[in-house]
Order: sequence, then C-alpha cells, then structure tokens
Amino acid sequence: MKRKGTFNLTRVVLAAFFLFAAVLPLLGMFSQLASPGATAVFSSEQFATACLNSVTVSLTSTVISLALALVMSWVLCRTNIRFKGAIAVIMTLPMLIPSLALGMGLVFLLGSNGVITNALGLDFSLYGFWGIVMGSVLYSFPSAFLLLYDVLKYEDASPYEAADVLGVPKLNQFFSITLPYLRKPLISAVFATFTLVVTDYGVPLMVGGKTTTLPVLMYQEVIGLLNYNTGVAIGFVLLIPAVVAFLIDVLNADKGKSSFVSKAFDIKRNVGRDVLGYVAGIVASVAIVLPLGSFVLVSFVRKYPVDLTATLDNVGRSLNLNVGDYWVNSIIIAVAVALIGTALAYFAAYITARMGGKFAKVLHLVCITTLAIPGIVLGLSYVLFFKGSFLYGTFAILILVNLVHFFTSPYLMAYNSLGKANENLEAVGSTLGVGRLSILKDVLIPQTLDTIVEMVGYFFVNCMVTISAVAFLSTTLDMPLALLITDLDAQRLTECAAFVSLVILVTNIAFKIVLVGIKKALHRRAEAPTAAAV
Repeated sequence: MKRKGTFNLTRVVLAAFFLFAAVLPLLGMFSQLASPGATAVFSSEQFATACLNSVTVSLTSTVISLALALVMSWVLCRTNIRFKGAIAVIMTLPMLIPSLALGMGLVFLLGSNGVITNALGLDFSLYGFWGIVMGSVLYSFPSAFLLLYDVLKYEDASPYEAADVLGVPKLNQFFSITLPYLRKPLISAVFATFTLVVTDYGVPLMVGGKTTTLPVLMYQEVIGLLNYNTGVAIGFVLLIPAVVAFLIDVLNADKGKSSFVSKAFDIKRNVGRDVLGYVAGIVASVAIVLPLGSFVLVSFVRKYPVDLTATLDNVGRSLNLNVGDYWVNSIIIAVAVALIGTALAYFAAYITARMGGKFAKVLHLVCITTLAIPGIVLGLSYVLFFKGSFLYGTFAILILVNLVHFFTSPYLMAYNSLGKANENLEAVGSTLGVGRLSILKDVLIPQTLDTIVEMVGYFFVNCMVTISAVAFLSTTLDMPLALLITDLDAQRLTECAAFVSLVILVTNIAFKIVLVGIKKALHRRAEAPTAAAV
C-alpha cells in the first residue's frame, strides 16, 4: 500500500509541476493577445519586416545546415578516414557554448577588425543577412548532424550489396535506398533546425546589424522598452513554427522506422573518396574550431585588435567584474536542474513506459509537448504569470523555467531505455511478491545508469549555455554567466566577454569528461561481479 502511495504521490507531483510550470503561464500569456496593444503589432511594418527576415534566414540556414550535416554524416559512416571519433566530437562542440558567443566568435574572425579579415585584406561585411546565416548554421549544425549521424551509422548494408549485384549505380543507390531510409530523421532534422534558428536571438543580436529578426525584436521590446504587449504578439508567432514542427514530427513518428542492422558496412578501399572525406572533415573541423579558438586569442591579449600582446590581465578584470559569482550562479542553476530534472523526467518516463493507463498517456503527451515551447516564449510567459509572486527574482524561477524548457529530451532518453526492458518484469515481480519500487530500485535503475548519466549531462550543459529562457527573468544577483556576454560586449569589454565564453566552454567540456569517467567507473563496477563469478 505504501509503495502504491509512492507512485500516486509521484503522479500528483508531476501533474502539479506541469500545470504550474507550463500550462498556466502560457494560458496567462496568450490571454493577453486580445488586448489592443498586442493586435496592433501584427499590422506594423516593423513586425512584417522582422517576420520576413526570420523566415528567409531560417530557411537558408536550414538548407545549408542539413546539407553539411548529411555530408559529414556520410563522411564518418561511409569512408575509411581516420580519427572519426575525434571529428564527431568536434562537430558537436558548438552545442557547449551560447549562441551569443558563437556570433561573437564570428565577429573576432570576420568582423571589421577580424583576424581573417585583416590578414587577408578582405572587403567583407559580416553584419546583416549572411552574417546571421553563418552564425545560425554554426549554431544549428550540431543538432542536425547528430540526428542524421546516429541513424546513418546503424544502416543495414544488405540492400546496397543487392544493388551492387544488380549493377545499380551509386548515385541511384543514394536516391533510392539512402534517402528513403533517412526520410524520418531528415524530416525531424528540417523542423528541428528551422525551429532552433527562428527562435534564437543570440546570433542575430551579435551579427544582425540592421537586419532584425522576430526574437531580436521581441528582446528589444521586452528588455529595452518593457513593452509586454508586443512581446506577447511576437511570442505567439514564434510558437507557431515550433508547434507545427512538433506536430509533423509526432505524426511521422511511426513511419520510416529502421530495422535492426543485419549486416554492417564493409567499406572498401577508395583513395579518391577518402581524400574527399579528409578534405570535408578538415574543412568542417577548422570552420568549427576557429570561432571557438578565437576566444583563447582574445581572452589573453591586452586590447583586441589594437594590442595583441599576451597577458593574463583580463582574468583579473573579469574576476573584478564578479564573473566568478555569475559562474557560481550558473553552476547552482545547472546542478539543481540536472538533479531535479533527471529525477522528475525518469519517474515520468517510468509511469508512461511501464505503468500504462489513461494518466500515463496524457502525461506522455504533456512531456513531449514541452518541446514545442521556445525558450524565449516560455521566459516571457513566466514574467507575466509570476511577476509579484514570491518566486519572481529568485534562483527558483530560473531553475523552474529551465526544467520545463529542457524536459523533453531527457524524458525521451529515459522513456526509450525503460521501454526496452522486459515488459513482464512487474507482472513476474507481483507474482513473487516483489513490488514495483523494488524492481525499479534493484533492476531498472542499474540497467539504465548510462541513460541517467546522459540525462544529467544534457540538463547541465544546456543550462550553462541557455540565454533565451532566462533573459527576461534574471536579476543582477542571480544572473547566469551566459547573459553576462551581452553586457560586457555592450560595455566594450570585448576581452572579458571572450573570457566568459571560454569559461563556459571549458566548464562544459570538463563536465563532459567527468561524466565519461563516471560511466567508465559504473561499467567497471558492473563487470566486477561477473569477473569474480568466472
């Protein structure tokens, strides 16, 4: 009875969490759409221009990101080049740093006084449409790459061998076998990439120049002018592509599923193909590493770009500007979200994947629906809903908004892992008098420890780099480190802004390394009893 009460309490907690943290804030925000100030926004010329800019930038960036992701996935899965693991890691590095910092890195390289611009004497203006596209591709490419790479590396080689026997040309094989196999992940990648770009304000804020996108307009109106009616109207529009992407992804979820690999690819020697693979790998790696590496250069020079003498003075200047305190703020938020979020997402996944029933179906729908809420929209809804409450202006509201913002992906990790366990475990346990709680503690959690570690990592890293969900909610006392980049850049403290970006990148890399060590320790611990028994 006590164990049953535990899961009933979990249901109540999860229902209250989503109602309080997601449903009510959004309903409160969109209830203001009927106000004259909000409806007037839709007919303004500024809004129409920002809409057009957002759509064209997002479409262009999505096409380029998807093409590059497909090329790099093919290179790592279908060639014999070396260092594939290292290249795959490099492809995901932009995920470990805020989009603001990626835009700033491009400025260091290709801005008016950029390293590459000056070195090559280029007459090139980074600011504007193509600058936003470049930054958006850098920002969205890792997500598109992971979606395609993780599917392509498990593709079955049998259809290709049959096609070779029948004399089907390689190009025809790509269009008739590879593309149909990748249809589902490609659809997911298209909408995921488009949504990432259309809702981001970090890159356009840094390199947009006079080209204003909807998120930047929303940021300027809410942060700069405290014009919440305009923010509500823009937030509603930004929610539309995210919801459409979500619906198409859900409706397409049962189609185009890949089967288990029956035969791995035997990649034959082909010098020309592998040379092209090396070229693609080197070019892509350099394009990603250079903007990130520019932070190291700018962080440790006297005055960029006037005096490039090496110095550690910027470290001291940054610490005097309380960078250490803001870093601690970010760590507090990220650790709290990682621990609380992992527990909530795991228990939610257990209820939906292992217990069934009407509540489980509704809960699963709610858990995956949070993916369709852009961070900047969620942040504004929190401002309007919680303003004047005991939560407003505290760490608690920053933790809460990040929990909702990043909940879906870790939840799906746990849901998929728990769904793979023997579905009869609980029935057998009931027959033997073993309760659900014991099975969860002694069987399921040990089996899914790798997934739990990945969930913790996802929450932590995303909390360290996010700017959209917390931009409207933070104060000078609890501001996360990522938001300091804009302030320092606005004060012309470029070197300190670069150092802050470097600190975030190093923190996330260090945390990832710690997680790898934890995984290895868990594997050794799991293998020890087996070795002892043998």
